[in-house]
Amino acid sequence: MIDFIKEFCSFLVNRKKYWLIPIIIILLLLSLLIVLSQGTALAPFIYSIF
Repeated sequence: MIDFIKEFCSFLVNRKKYWLIPIIIILLLLSLLIVLSQGTALAPFIYSIF
């Protein structure tokens, strides 16, 4: 998995795809939010966001 991340980062730098970095960060944060809040009392609030 770490090799994939290193290769993906080098791809972004070599191909100058810097505009993808904010999209990836937002997707990671949203997925982390969903995983951490699964089954908690925050679920109704998260569902209202989407």
